Amino acid sequence: MPSLLHEIEEYEPRKAECFEPGRIVLAKGSEKYFSEENLIQKIIALYPQAEIVQAWTTPHNQASLLGCKNDPDKNIPASLALHNRGKQTLVFSEHNSSVRYSCEEGNTCPNYWHFSLYGFCPYGCTYCYLAGTPGVHFAPGVKMFLNVDEVLRKIHRQANSNGCETSFYHGKLQDGLALDPLSGYSLQTIPFFAHEQYARQIILTKSSDVQNLLPLDHNGKTILSWTLSPPEISAVYEPNTPSVSARMEAMKQCAAKGYPVRAVLMSIIPVDNWPDLYAAFIEHLLDRIPIVRLTIGCICSYTTALGLQNQKLGKNNVITVNMIRSHLKEDDGRIRYPLDLRVKAYEHLVLKAKQIRPDLEIGLCLETHEILHGSSDILSCNTTQGKCNCVL
Repeated sequence: MPSLLHEIEEYEPRKAECFEPGRIVLAKGSEKYFSEENLIQKIIALYPQAEIVQAWTTPHNQASLLGCKNDPDKNIPASLALHNRGKQTLVFSEHNSSVRYSCEEGNTCPNYWHFSLYGFCPYGCTYCYLAGTPGVHFAPGVKMFLNVDEVLRKIHRQANSNGCETSFYHGKLQDGLALDPLSGYSLQTIPFFAHEQYARQIILTKSSDVQNLLPLDHNGKTILSWTLSPPEISAVYEPNTPSVSARMEAMKQCAAKGYPVRAVLMSIIPVDNWPDLYAAFIEHLLDRIPIVRLTIGCICSYTTALGLQNQKLGKNNVITVNMIRSHLKEDDGRIRYPLDLRVKAYEHLVLKAKQIRPDLEIGLCLETHEILHGSSDILSCNTTQGKCNCVL
């Protein structure tokens, strides 16, 4: 497999939407890629006001907030101040375990391969469960990993070892496109997968910038998936994210170029009149975008993530009020809405989608076995299981 480093360094980066880092950290591994005119320097030049911190011996999971010159905001909790500063920090580094196998326990998710060219996300969704995972909660910087050649070699070897079509998911621990205007990585990864015999790429994003993707020959081997919410929900619960209309326009453009396009309707938030609100949005989506699969999911989060959420929205927000009815964590360590609320939401939206597109593949995201076995004929495993966003 030929090296991609030269092509990456020739790329002329653009600013990423919804991201204006005030601090750029050069962490462990980045010294291998640092020179006078390479990609790192070009990105630094886009943000002349950013503080540059050289931390060549510090791993990326310890580097997010190095060099902070100011004390955290005393007017908000320390954990939220840390989180906010991480969202304004860009970390360059390497990731030595960038290709991994996800084996979820305690829920209905299938096992799958995933990879990381980035870590975390610059967007501001108040309900983000990723913000509560240990790797992000204590090191909440937005990370860009530079060892792209190594990542793609690992994918190539693993897929060929499997000897069958294998999906590699880019969206478990990051937004797969949010930083693409900066990195240009899609210009390398999509052609790579296009020529692979077995490896297939699935990207999950909220980005609306698909400029790099549209001219590429993808050979149908990269699936693009967007997380969406009704605009009324996004306006309240997804600050500092591309608008839903801009995301849908990006989906439409990519579908026109032959990319298989999916949608993830998540997270369902039971505001007043939510059944009508979400049903109307599904109708709007399916009328405009030729998606091949719809995945639906409610809030499923961790205690630390819910703590950040409450600091942003207040303890009486509609998400928390519904979650505390459950009291207990599920077998996979996540906290969810009560079963009756989830069943009601899923039945309503699955029936609505099937009414519009009877042939549409529909899956449920990060759900419990109880949902698919006995709670509802509509949501039976024959209807929804195995059609998840993370797999082919």
